[in-house]
Amino acid sequence: MDLIAAIVGWFGDPAHWQGSTGILARIGEHLLLCVAALVIAGVVGLAAGVRVGHSGRGANLAVNIANLGRALPTLAVMAIAVPITAAFDSQLGFRVYPMIVGLVVLAIPPILVNAYTGISGVDRDTVEAGRAAGMTEAQVLRRVELPLAMPVIFTGLRSATSQVIATATLAAIFGGPGLGRFLVDGYAQLDYPQMWAGVILVGALFAIVELAFALLQRAITSPGVNSGYVLASPDHRAGTVRGEAA
Repeated sequence: MDLIAAIVGWFGDPAHWQGSTGILARIGEHLLLCVAALVIAGVVGLAAGVRVGHSGRGANLAVNIANLGRALPTLAVMAIAVPITAAFDSQLGFRVYPMIVGLVVLAIPPILVNAYTGISGVDRDTVEAGRAAGMTEAQVLRRVELPLAMPVIFTGLRSATSQVIATATLAAIFGGPGLGRFLVDGYAQLDYPQMWAGVILVGALFAIVELAFALLQRAITSPGVNSGYVLASPDHRAGTVRGEAA
């Protein structure tokens, strides 16, 4: 009970909400770090996954690269990136850029694999019907495959975002920004209310983003495509796992 009261008191202190080290500033830093990584990972992962899923070429290579990315610990990726990024910028290259590199490597696999799974899982008869109607390949992708694959693609984006938000706390280990500062500083100062406040803030941010993604997914999903599955021909269904591929 004493710890709970101390945590409530920590949140109730106006000083913890103000300034460059306050709660609002740390939330902003955390979100900026996550958005930067997700934008880069989204461009790379979606472009590769959609292209491979549509063309069918390079599928094994793309999946193997994604699996390799999953196997790499984010902290190890950060440590490897530090000497390289620090050579270009002695400040941000040590505190910020390594974290972005690590988060990008973390986020690409679920985005890439779900984009590939979603596009390749669209019923081939539906795709061929679009081509027979005179659609170009770009029109088939934009008007047929992407709308039907959107639930699966969005699941990959949602999974990547959740992982990035939770993992971005590691930036504080290298002196970086974000909500992880409350955990690292609290541990260093034996300030347990501050540590638990950091945990609560990360959890709350995670929950809010999850809710926002759920509402956004419902809003952008085409009518009739309301689950994480796409229709596929019997031959395709036999060899492909549906839903969350990340």
